[in-house]
Amino acid sequence: MFSQLSLGLLGLIALGAALAILFAGTRVTGLADRIADRSGMGEALTGGLLLGASTSVPGVIVSFTSALDGRASLAFSNGVGGIAAQTAFLAIADLLYRRANLEHASAELANIFQCGLLMLLLTIPLLAHVTPAFTVLAVHPASIGLFAVYVAGVVATSRLKENPMWTPVQTGDTRRDTPSEDDAKGKPMFSLLVRTAGLIAILSLSGWAVAKVGAEMTERLNLSASFVGAAMTAVVTSLPELVTTLAAVRRGALQLAIGGIIGGNTFDTLFLTMSDIGYRDGSVYHAVALSDIFWLAISLTMTSVLLLGLLFRQRQGPAGIGAESVALLAIYLTALVVQFFGGQT
Repeated sequence: MFSQLSLGLLGLIALGAALAILFAGTRVTGLADRIADRSGMGEALTGGLLLGASTSVPGVIVSFTSALDGRASLAFSNGVGGIAAQTAFLAIADLLYRRANLEHASAELANIFQCGLLMLLLTIPLLAHVTPAFTVLAVHPASIGLFAVYVAGVVATSRLKENPMWTPVQTGDTRRDTPSEDDAKGKPMFSLLVRTAGLIAILSLSGWAVAKVGAEMTERLNLSASFVGAAMTAVVTSLPELVTTLAAVRRGALQLAIGGIIGGNTFDTLFLTMSDIGYRDGSVYHAVALSDIFWLAISLTMTSVLLLGLLFRQRQGPAGIGAESVALLAIYLTALVVQFFGGQT
């Protein structure tokens, strides 16, 4: 169906999908914040689980749909490219929050733990790429490993929230996660969950449209699938993370903002599991190009910088933001330039 449409119409579909993602992503933020207060889970944990997973839905659909179509590179780069883009969004959020460095003000053990978990998850596909292409029913064992480590990490994060063994130093700029009294008398939890499910359905349909448009753009414009996945579909499907992060900062829900990005990134590693399941010609980790592994390395590097920033907790840095935020933007923009002018190999 999409192959018969003009480039102009494909562009309009992509724009419509992006606007739908923006709308649904914005609404999900407010619901997640209220669910965090009502359930007692806290902003960091809710951001890492509910908000992170919800806003990642369009990306899941893009990667799985692309893999089903045999586009291993597009499926893989969409996942790891999205992680890089979303991490860079934190620097934009840091610019918006003027009181102090965002990583300083949002000190939360759950977010630090999730960062370490994300780094572990990102090493699994890298190890799969450099080991033999062994599969069971065309699925590499690393895909099962990714899912198992993710689930174990979610359980550990939940236990960490209940019984923390480490707490950050509280300063005048540290923003505490305190439930809003207004939410205690708001709509029932079931109503909030139903509304969230409806928004997730909108995100899913929009993600499918983006996947199809991205595939067509790759062929018609003779672009690298890695570049389209990492710089185009990944950014479009990551719009919910950008919108929800900025909205959370404006609401003062700083732990939710950081947790939404890091939690979304950990969930995004499961894109690779879904891609491997959808790709029926063998291991997706051995069907990708070097440029896809490049984005995996960039995501791992940016996550390392973010973790160090969360631990160091610089109050103020260049332009009133943290030095880690400056580094994140520099790494991401440099990566885009390197791949685009490097021949998109």
